[in-house]
Amino acid sequence: MGQTIACANQKGGVGKTTTVVNLGTYLSIAGHRVLIVDVDPQGNATSGLGIVREDLPATLYDALTGAVTLSDVIVPTIVPGLSLVPSAVALAGAEVELAQVDQRERRLGWLLRDVAADYDYLLLDCPPSLGLLTVNALTAADAVLIPLQCEYYALEGLTQLIATVNLVRDHLNPRLEIKGVVLTMFDGRTNLSADVASEARRHLGAAVFETVVPRSVRLSEAPSYGLPIALHRPDSKGAEAYEALAGEFYRRNGHATPGQVAPAPVQATVPSPVMSGRP
Repeated sequence: MGQTIACANQKGGVGKTTTVVNLGTYLSIAGHRVLIVDVDPQGNATSGLGIVREDLPATLYDALTGAVTLSDVIVPTIVPGLSLVPSAVALAGAEVELAQVDQRERRLGWLLRDVAADYDYLLLDCPPSLGLLTVNALTAADAVLIPLQCEYYALEGLTQLIATVNLVRDHLNPRLEIKGVVLTMFDGRTNLSADVASEARRHLGAAVFETVVPRSVRLSEAPSYGLPIALHRPDSKGAEAYEALAGEFYRRNGHATPGQVAPAPVQATVPSPVMSGRP
């Protein structure tokens, strides 16, 4: 049974899709079977992997509304071992259509159960909100991965996100844990990035991944080519960061690379407010 990881943050533009696409790519390159599920109606993970949404006969929307099975909408990608459940704009209507449906928070989880055994990792790219689609992803997941942009307001929003994770754990999914926090868009030229990274590590400790993803033009332009960074510019700093993140992610799952000892599982708690003591 594959491990299901929801990549979530209610803020937009923090690197959720970039993290899902590139982490999934490097896990696949390492020999794992990976399924990316594009839960965002914007469909950025879909287009970022070179899939033309207009050419697709069905998407996640059709599976959620019961028109097809999830297996019917899974498509291969340019990366061997990496498959995708694509999204479409119609998915935005799913929240309205499912609003009155019984057990609506569990629809995605039921779909994923039918395919989870075929993959080592299932990565769910959540929309930038804490609505029904994100709750579905958190209810279906074993753990949540949180990209945290190295900017001031990002830490303030983290408290709300973790409160939502706790609510889902208490009422819908008791197995849900925090896989970790990934610092993204780090700009080493600014004090702000360093301050946010320091503050995140002070509050979250070992929950924050050691790997830091830099702000990178190459990472930003790769989706316009429909390629993950490993295929677009494997020699770039962004590629190096996501390759390192995949290795750290793998070790956090309890798998030690030669000569290393796998760390204990990480638990995270966040005080409220996160930025207490700061102006």
